[in-house]
Amino acid sequence: MKNQKSISILVFVITILSIGATSYGIFSNQGPGEYEYQSIFGETISIYGVGLYKHDSVSMAAQAIAQDYVTLCLGVPLLILSLFLSRKGRLKGHLLLTGTLGYFLYTYASYSFLSMYNSLFLVYVILMSASFFAFTLAMMSFEIPKLPLVFKEKLPVKLIGGFLLFASFVFGMMWLGKIVKPLMNHTPVVGIEHYTTLVIQALDLGFVVPIGIVSGILLIKRRPFGYLLGPVIIIKDITLLTALTAMVLLQIQTGVEVQPIVVALVIGLNLLVIFLLVLILKNVKEVSGTTHNHREQRSV
Repeated sequence: MKNQKSISILVFVITILSIGATSYGIFSNQGPGEYEYQSIFGETISIYGVGLYKHDSVSMAAQAIAQDYVTLCLGVPLLILSLFLSRKGRLKGHLLLTGTLGYFLYTYASYSFLSMYNSLFLVYVILMSASFFAFTLAMMSFEIPKLPLVFKEKLPVKLIGGFLLFASFVFGMMWLGKIVKPLMNHTPVVGIEHYTTLVIQALDLGFVVPIGIVSGILLIKRRPFGYLLGPVIIIKDITLLTALTAMVLLQIQTGVEVQPIVVALVIGLNLLVIFLLVLILKNVKEVSGTTHNHREQRSV
């Protein structure tokens, strides 16, 4: 793997800091407890009032704690395992590592910009930065023109690409449906609470949805870059959808009303994307010793 030393150092930093940040987020409990707050939009917001997320709303704190659990129990182990496999020269490991780094980048970008200011702000910024550079180096280490050679011909590119297009369309329409009408009516968006803007929606509409559309089209057309973007976005989606599932369940447990269709959609997409990852990994042809020195016996 190219850039192996730099990526390994950055992964070490991400692992140590994310373990500390998530543990503190989950287990800290100082504070006065839940209280009401009048937002600039005229809404009465229930503030969590406890621990690291004491200045966040009850809904947002529940989501952050759920994401912390997923990052600690799934994200960190997957990051360590995928780095180990990648250093062994396993292409599956390198794909898993790149996708997992994409999850950490998305997660700590959202924490840096969305969470109410708290004592871990600089930790979030360091995690966002380390994840960005590790993800970029991991993406750059692939020999993209050779990627089609390391996947079996029976890889169901239409199924995987079609799912990426479908998921991108669903999330795009879901967020636009939430945003457009209030914009036209000059009213606050439901759920903005006491926050200043819609960070998650900006990240999804600005990056996640377009990347999903591009990767779906490229994969269906069997273009080399599609063989990289497709698996990476699928792996990233697994960790993200697992976090969303945990968020939804924890919100329900704390008494936050969540529409049944949202619960069904998140859980259904989560199960489907796990199935697609299994299909992708089953159709990778590992070549001994390296992820890059693939045989070039047939043209792309």
